[in-house]
Amino acid sequence: MADNLVIVESPAKAKTIEKYLGKRYKVVASMGHVRDLPRSQMGVDFENDFEPKYITIRGKGPLIQDLKKEAKKSKKIFLASDPDREGEAIAWHLAYVFKDMDKPLKRVVFNEITKDKVKESFKESREINQDLVDAQQARRILDRVVGYNISPVLWKKVKKGLSAGRVQSVALRLIIDRENEIRNFTPEEYWTLDGTFRYKKSTFKAKFLHYKDKPYKLKTKDDVDFIRQALSTDDYVVQNIVKKEKQRKPALPFTTSSLQQDAARSLNYKARKTMMVAQQLYEGIDLKKHGGIVGLISYMRTDSTRLSDVAVNEARNYINDEYGKQYVGNVRESKSSNAQDAHEAIRPTSILRTPEQVKSYLSKDQYKLYRLIWLRTVASLMSNAIFDTVRMDVVQDDVKFRANGQTLKFDGFLKIYEESTDDKEEEHRKLPIIEEGEMVKKQSLEEAQHFTQPPPRYTEARLVKEMEEQGIGRPSTYAPTLDTIQKRYYTKLDQKKFHPTELGEIVHESVAQYFPEIIDIGFTAEMEKQLDQIAEGNVKWQVVLKDFYEEFKQHVDKAELEMEKIEIKDEPAGEDCEKCGSEMVIKMGRYGKFMACSNFPDCRNTKPIVKTIGVKCPKCQKGEVVERKSKKNRLFYGCDQYPDCDFITWDKPIGRDCPKCSEYLVLKKKGKKSQVQCVNCDYKEEQD
Repeated sequence: MADNLVIVESPAKAKTIEKYLGKRYKVVASMGHVRDLPRSQMGVDFENDFEPKYITIRGKGPLIQDLKKEAKKSKKIFLASDPDREGEAIAWHLAYVFKDMDKPLKRVVFNEITKDKVKESFKESREINQDLVDAQQARRILDRVVGYNISPVLWKKVKKGLSAGRVQSVALRLIIDRENEIRNFTPEEYWTLDGTFRYKKSTFKAKFLHYKDKPYKLKTKDDVDFIRQALSTDDYVVQNIVKKEKQRKPALPFTTSSLQQDAARSLNYKARKTMMVAQQLYEGIDLKKHGGIVGLISYMRTDSTRLSDVAVNEARNYINDEYGKQYVGNVRESKSSNAQDAHEAIRPTSILRTPEQVKSYLSKDQYKLYRLIWLRTVASLMSNAIFDTVRMDVVQDDVKFRANGQTLKFDGFLKIYEESTDDKEEEHRKLPIIEEGEMVKKQSLEEAQHFTQPPPRYTEARLVKEMEEQGIGRPSTYAPTLDTIQKRYYTKLDQKKFHPTELGEIVHESVAQYFPEIIDIGFTAEMEKQLDQIAEGNVKWQVVLKDFYEEFKQHVDKAELEMEKIEIKDEPAGEDCEKCGSEMVIKMGRYGKFMACSNFPDCRNTKPIVKTIGVKCPKCQKGEVVERKSKKNRLFYGCDQYPDCDFITWDKPIGRDCPKCSEYLVLKKKGKKSQVQCVNCDYKEEQD
């Protein structure tokens, strides 16, 4: 019989920790929360200071009984759920389960799951932090009050099954606002004029800049022709050479937000996948003879860029030994005004466990993410990259071109890592060594017509970045928020960019009209600050909820009375029902549009709306290949004669056969490029 019972959240975490603690400790998992607000009712007593009504989560009864049995056998109980507000609340709910037991009960937290840190944490066990619990309670009740008040209004006035949440409504607003910017955008024509110049045996490029020492905008082809006419010869003089040394600092260590952004750009991971894989790395990987089960990274829900002294010293020693003293940089830290700074940045638990050393013990996804975190952490403590930059003007009479050059003088952190970005930087070329006053020859002038572009739609990475900058949500909420607005079909991802659906726009318009504070970015950010104030013990959670609810309830009452019922009309589908002969119509459902019989409820025939791609089915040669969506909303291709023909493929058939083996060809995407290839042999065609 173990003297001590330790309760964590997951079995994987339990297995890792029990190995470190030995026989005197029994480690079990609560599988997350054991109590929550009831799903079938509000569960909040507004007349009694917003007292929540918690109940045992359905299905958790047997687990709680097992926990109680283990607790009776033990002398002490340690609650070791995750080291954040959610984890503190889970510990608090577990403490309630054991309230009638006369057992010492302590809270233990691990920022990293390694043998030394776990043992050290038990020496620093403490009482449950009620301020952190109250902050989580306030968020949970606040979200319940918003969702369970607005959703019924939407059911009555718009459509059954709709819902609205506090943070998700603001995220949806950002996407719709951006879509409206794109719709209202009017492209403007502009031109560029680039020159290629020769100096001795070297050539370089320069862009048109000034006419008569003033910026001259090339708005039309006539403007370009005017500049061309102002140039009389091929001879130009070099002026105003400016040489500077430029330093680029390494990126700071990962926070939850920056990890999700970088993983999206460089690994093509969705935010949800990034957090799932990071959780696995945090909870423990079996390295077998190289240390057994060990947590490879620190806690992955954080908004801090701080690194512990131990981590810094280990990394700097590694850099010095591996790359040399000149590559060891200074410690940098940038604390956001929104950051709680409760934890360190996301980092490897040991820099000495390099990605290559642990690769054989990791899945492909685990290795990629661990390598990204390891490189980012090491690079953040390396020296700056140093560039020699050169700027010079190439002039003829009143016309001035400008050339920019950049050469890497010292690679610094760029030796191992460069942060990915959504924005492409202008390419810098090496310029020839030249002196002011020297002459160069024009080799060619290239003009190009352009049109201004609207702002880009949000990718997951861009949206997470925007939410963080605006103070919307916290590290633990980014991935679930993005997940929710897609699952409810308020948005969809097309080519990795968010597009609002018709349903999303209807819901947003209704919420915006009657609940303006819910979609107000400033209001939502301020609410996050108030939750932080609760966590710090500076304000009571009941006060925050009362201030919010008094005005919010007025908006709910007004919406109930004044919001007009929105009728989402069915569209004719252009075909008849094969079961009863009535006209088929297009309806708006929770998961998008679908076809249904207009004779409902007498006839309940429904069909998905499919898009043909103009290719005959390679298998049956009778049906057409159509686009379909999997349960996870992933696009695939199948025969429209299903279930008579079961042809399916993830890659798009192109309607041609392989010249080598006569099987069908598909268009397979590889990053930003596409390639035609055979499904059976090694035949391939490169695409532009």
